Amino acid sequence: MQTTFAIATLGPGLYEFTHEVTGWLAGQGDGLLTLLVRHTSCSLLIQENADPDVRRDLDGFFSRLVPDADDPSMGWLRHTLEGPDDMPAHIKAALLPISLSIPVRAGRPMLGTCVRRH
Repeated sequence: MQTTFAIATLGPGLYEFTHEVTGWLAGQGDGLLTLLVRHTSCSLLIQENADPDVRRDLDGFFSRLVPDADDPSMGWLRHTLEGPDDMPAHIKAALLPISLSIPVRAGRPMLGTCVRRH
């Protein structure tokens, strides 16, 4: 079974699309969900979404790790014709996965939460 998700974006950043995926999975049973992004300057990441500071901190980290091409530290870049965010997006996509495999039980992704035992 396959489907395509179209995720609207407004430039660089982290975009959550958990609800779209879980909505499609509902009632599907058990199996393995494979997510693949086909855009060459995009990647996938599973992270906590309970605290919005996690997304903000990750976004800040990636922006410091790979600044926009117009940042003086990125003067070595050659591919700049598609805007200052394009080549940095390609670099981030080279560092992060473009596909994820997620176990599914009873139509729900087995992402869960971590429970610490003392």
